[in-house]
Amino acid sequence: LIIYDVFIFLKGVTRHINILIYQIYCKIKNMVKNVYIHIPFCKSKCKYCSFISFPKLELKKQYIHSLIEEIKILYKKECLNTLYFGGGTPSLLTPEEFNELLYLFNMSIDTEITAELNPETITYDYLKNLRKIGINRLSFGCQTFNDRILHIIGRRHMSKDVETSVNSAKQAGFNNISIDFIYGLPEQTLKDFENDLYKAVQLDIQHISLYGLKIDEGCYFDKHAPVNLPDDDMQAEMYLKAIEILTNNGFKHYEISNFCKEGYASRHNLNYWDNNTYYGFGVAAHGYENGIRYYNTSNLDEYINNPLTNKVSHKLTLQEQLEEEIFLGFRKNEGINIEKINKKFNIDFLKKYANTINKYISYKYLKETNTGFKLTNEGILISNTILSEFIE
Repeated sequence: LIIYDVFIFLKGVTRHINILIYQIYCKIKNMVKNVYIHIPFCKSKCKYCSFISFPKLELKKQYIHSLIEEIKILYKKECLNTLYFGGGTPSLLTPEEFNELLYLFNMSIDTEITAELNPETITYDYLKNLRKIGINRLSFGCQTFNDRILHIIGRRHMSKDVETSVNSAKQAGFNNISIDFIYGLPEQTLKDFENDLYKAVQLDIQHISLYGLKIDEGCYFDKHAPVNLPDDDMQAEMYLKAIEILTNNGFKHYEISNFCKEGYASRHNLNYWDNNTYYGFGVAAHGYENGIRYYNTSNLDEYINNPLTNKVSHKLTLQEQLEEEIFLGFRKNEGINIEKINKKFNIDFLKKYANTINKYISYKYLKETNTGFKLTNEGILISNTILSEFIE
């Protein structure tokens, strides 16, 4: 019996060593990749939503079949750093359907696997099964804890559903949980938003994302303008209040829209902001490889019939790559690293952008760091204006 126990122990150690060796190999070969998978189904469309989603659950099985076909043909078997299921409503997939997709990828024990979930349909058993198949990070769509406003914007859940889902996720073994908020919602006051944030802090979660309401063309609110919508000044006040409340309660403001407890930044999203490569699989999914940005058709029927056709791609010029490096880098709270940029693009950043840098430092919208420059909190509020001056 003792010999058998030793054998099992050594077998486990060997497997762990093999995984570590494979991870090192992937990094040396620059093979570590990131994957975004779009799950485009929703039971109903929220009134602010302009994302590509469809209330056509009867097509889910066909869609997954086409998704698997695309992945099998285009994925090059790299060892993944992150895998992200976004939507739409990924939680409309069963654990078995998630597992069918996960099985297609090479991953290590360190791969961050995130699933976006809507709280209204979540059960403890469902979450336990997600944890069992390897999903290790959850992102719940909350938007607000105000039930009256949830009804106005067309959400299907109530505030208690978010609390129940988060507590169930903890019981199921998840320790990397994020929730999303939208501020500037119809009839939302500054006090309403403060209450949302304090309630989130009390949930003892690891990550919070905040997005100002933006009414895009094609959504319900675009055609039926909501009443009592907070103006831009109020949205700015809400944003600054969020920074104050969350940073005073143990959250690090690591990107314009994102806050985390120490060690819990979204590795998948950081990959975007570091301007690194990633696959995009699924209808309307975007990807970035070898200096080429591409996106799939937004037509669900077209994608199901042939997931490899109607892809649109654009080869970035060196100047476009530089501009993206700056634009994405300034989204991070640590800002841009000018030594890295100078080396990567063979430029003198300080000389090339001297006028813009000096102007916005004098206005206190930019701040110098040990490695370059970052936006101040006030600078974030006018970031589009500032960043436009780095584009030729």
